[in-house]
Amino acid sequence: MYEAVHVAPEGDATAARAALTAAEYGFDGIVVRNHGDSPPDYDPDAVAEEYGIDVVPGVEVRADDPSSASGFVGSHRSEKTLVAVHGGSSAMNRFAVEQPAVDVLAHPMAGDGDFDAAMAKAAVENGVRVELSLRAALRCSGGRRVRRLQDLRKLRELVDHYDVPYVVSADPRSHLELRAPRELRAVGEAVGLDGDRVERGLEEWGTLAERNRRRQSDDFVEPGVWIDDGE
Repeated sequence: MYEAVHVAPEGDATAARAALTAAEYGFDGIVVRNHGDSPPDYDPDAVAEEYGIDVVPGVEVRADDPSSASGFVGSHRSEKTLVAVHGGSSAMNRFAVEQPAVDVLAHPMAGDGDFDAAMAKAAVENGVRVELSLRAALRCSGGRRVRRLQDLRKLRELVDHYDVPYVVSADPRSHLELRAPRELRAVGEAVGLDGDRVERGLEEWGTLAERNRRRQSDDFVEPGVWIDDGE
């Protein structure tokens, strides 16, 4: 299972500190998901070797409009193993699910964002994972928490109905905000997400990373076609 984290300078911990804590909590890997305007300074291979955990270089594209986002996605796609789009507005949510080059639509219900049946169908068609974020359950309180959990339930219902691919994350900004997989499973069950679904969503980050690494290899031709040098 993997967690997708924000690290310094965007978060309050280095990639190394996040990797250390994630390893201690039993994760198989982390995805570094800083926004493109806050790139972290780290060596993913060195961190992975030091802490015995997979470190996936990713990016969460944040833009004012879909036109700008399209350029950012294109520039990051060849450089990063995993490309997400910062959701939270209907325009950005719609843009993300219509782009096969996008791996994940991050927190689509943040801000004033909404997610509907048409977006769900587009996500399925283009293989874009939708994030079921547990951040509100862990970090919000009062009326804001109630509203965010209602949004999460709506999103879960659409994911269920249309069989939308998804990932799960607590979206931590610090090693102190990381939670072990068993804790996230318990949190999910408390807010209406089946525990097995939470685990599958955490595993999906790793599945995406493995798929994309194969696609970035010199042997890749197109989906389903690789060069075989074996005799």
